Amino acid sequence: MGRLDRIAEPWGTRTPYGPGETWPVRVDQHLAEGLGDDDVDAWHQSASILHSNGDGLDIAVKDGRIVGVRGRAEDRVNHGRLGPKDLYGWQANGSPDRLTKPLVRRDGELVETDWDTAMEAVAGRTKELLAERGASSIAFYTTGQLFLEEYYTLGLIAHGGIGTNHVDGNTRLCTATAAAALKESFGCDGQPGSYTDLDHADVICLYGHNMAETQTVLWTRILDRLAGPHPPAIVCVDPRETPVARAATVHLAPRPGTNVMLMNALLHEVLAHDWVDHDYVEAHAVGFPELQKMLQGYSVERAAEVCGVLEADLREAARLIGTSERLFSTVLQGFYQSHQATAAAVLVNNVHIVRGMLGKPGCGILQMNGQPTAQNTRECGADGDLPAFRNWSNDAHVEDLARVWNIDPVDIPHYTAPTHAMQIMRYVEDGSIRFLYVTATNPAVSMPELQRMRSILSQDRLFLVVQDIFLSETAQLADVVLPAATWGEKTGTFTNVDRTVHLSEKAVEPPGEARSDFDILVDYARRLDLRDKDGAPLVKWTTPEEAFEGWKECTRGRPCDYTGLSYDELRGGSGIQWPCNDEHPDGTERIYEDGQFWSAPDYCESYGRDLVTGTPVSPTEYRALNPDGKAVLKAAEYVVPHEVPSSDYPFQLITGRTLYHFHTRTKTARAPQLQAAAPEVWVECSAADAAEQGWAEGDLLEVRTPRGRVTARLRVSGIRQGVLFLPFHYGYWDTGAGHQPGDDAGDGGRAANELTMTDWDPASKQPLFKTAAATATRLRGADGEPSRAPTTTASRPVGDGGPPVPDTRGGDAAQADERLETVGGAR
Repeated sequence: MGRLDRIAEPWGTRTPYGPGETWPVRVDQHLAEGLGDDDVDAWHQSASILHSNGDGLDIAVKDGRIVGVRGRAEDRVNHGRLGPKDLYGWQANGSPDRLTKPLVRRDGELVETDWDTAMEAVAGRTKELLAERGASSIAFYTTGQLFLEEYYTLGLIAHGGIGTNHVDGNTRLCTATAAAALKESFGCDGQPGSYTDLDHADVICLYGHNMAETQTVLWTRILDRLAGPHPPAIVCVDPRETPVARAATVHLAPRPGTNVMLMNALLHEVLAHDWVDHDYVEAHAVGFPELQKMLQGYSVERAAEVCGVLEADLREAARLIGTSERLFSTVLQGFYQSHQATAAAVLVNNVHIVRGMLGKPGCGILQMNGQPTAQNTRECGADGDLPAFRNWSNDAHVEDLARVWNIDPVDIPHYTAPTHAMQIMRYVEDGSIRFLYVTATNPAVSMPELQRMRSILSQDRLFLVVQDIFLSETAQLADVVLPAATWGEKTGTFTNVDRTVHLSEKAVEPPGEARSDFDILVDYARRLDLRDKDGAPLVKWTTPEEAFEGWKECTRGRPCDYTGLSYDELRGGSGIQWPCNDEHPDGTERIYEDGQFWSAPDYCESYGRDLVTGTPVSPTEYRALNPDGKAVLKAAEYVVPHEVPSSDYPFQLITGRTLYHFHTRTKTARAPQLQAAAPEVWVECSAADAAEQGWAEGDLLEVRTPRGRVTARLRVSGIRQGVLFLPFHYGYWDTGAGHQPGDDAGDGGRAANELTMTDWDPASKQPLFKTAAATATRLRGADGEPSRAPTTTASRPVGDGGPPVPDTRGGDAAQADERLETVGGAR
């Protein structure tokens, strides 16, 4: 098909197809300048690590260096396609400022040292605190970007060895509500849907999910359906005019914080028109009468007023949902990081339950993940839950895990719910936690209310360990910094949102003395001398493949059963979906077929919580509610957000992502094409707000909330009136800028989380990044300079005021190959 600038054309060339057909194969490839296929020494199997889609790809190596990537034609997830972060993000591996030696703090400065000194400092402080203050003085905060084998090892060390309940991941910021909503409705984590449902659906709903930018290849799949015969209708719920909204049949742009009101109105309409599969509900669900009663007060008229949307649009969205033959829905941060997060996500599940739209081609839900390996964080217990979806409040599950680990059940903390990330930080703040081990994440930029977060992480009494590949804002605050290997420099497996497991092979050696996270954790366990009840080492593996075999045994008989998988099974072909076992040797396309759920009281992962208060449901209450293991229809009343606009703070501030960056830009800012496409922070407002305030494109604004301030150039976009948007990727680090944590950088700050508040959803404990009240003032005019926000995405400019905005392009450096191929069916 030729070559294409994939910065200017993020989704590539269309390959149309119709309902029920197989998505055509298009292999995308990008190599370092001047190289062709014949110049590559070797290709190594892997998958994407800079978003959550799980695109299968191969890594190109020449002279011991990564020099490019190509999509895997046979992979079930992407059929060969890659997005911009896939195509260019690999360049961060070779950045000259990679961490290559351990660092320890001496006289207030981080200085290089050897591994033995660094690890003895980490293990030594751990043992001191265990002796002086006990396991509750120790906490672990990890990521959604490691490999399964690393999470499982961490979970074993923390829960089974040290015995702390203070374990969580930054998945708490992006995917905790996905897990919570699935537990509430189905008793267990695990996504009901499959990516192939997009090939069959006649209506696709995206709730707070800017798929075009967060999962570009999945959106490519939808674009190809839209370009083919009998395209699906699209319902988009988002306050911004995203590429999804522009392609939608119905775009609902509700007032931030009103998602529960909106969903209740849609459900009200579905029930009012009797678009209900009563046979399915009667056979496979509980709670319908309670839901029916609660919805009586949620008319379309009331929701239109509260949400600020048109009644006609609400009715049309409900009609599409209610009359669809194959309904597919996705949910992401617009719901997860907003007010009443779990309640809103659960209401999406309710739509599918009452319509009987589960377990069939084209009928499914993906409560999406925000990170590439977030599913593994949850599965393996690195988010605080017990591994393999065991229920911490079910003694039989704890005893079974103790059997697998060969330890006493009392050594596994299960006296209360696992400590979530925000509470961990509060315990650090009050001094009860004195040791925090941070792995592959950057809370000094990604957490809310950053002024407070920097103060917490900078305490003298806290021993902070940071394991990462660059000297991030968080690493600069650490007592010990451990240089880690990353994707392409180590071997392991990871699982995406539709339960597809991929193997990523080691392609090159890590730089300098950097070590894989797996090797560092195994060394940590050895230095702590952790033992099982027979006196043997608690961590019994020394290679990732051995750890994978151990994990398989941990999953036996559980929902996420991996016992039919192996490294050999995963080599050479496509990723495979769990559960994969003797019963399903080729994996499982979609779960909950024929209304069979994992919600039986003796088997379920969770008994659930009250959606408004977060109060846990007791085992006795759950058994009375759900003795036969059915889906649970949970009603949720709308509650007004905690922080609403006022005369001092008249706008609503939301934060989010852009297509060209991932999280705090630790990697993507070091990929030239991605950094050039979105080089600096911006703030968006509507054309109506700009006109009312006298602002224009490129003006420098100061955005304030009660917690801080950020300055950024203005992009006048298609966002809802009364709402401001800031991308959250921009911390104090920047190429050549020399910004340090705590500096105001002379410009009032760049990180959106200077402004967000310490508040979280009562059920999922996910922070609320999308409901702050804010004000904005103009500091100076554009002076001929527009905002440098991308023009290809939701930040596309609207209106004629201000300086002209050049189109976002990547030029010659962003040229990527596309070619059509015919291959056998993906496994």
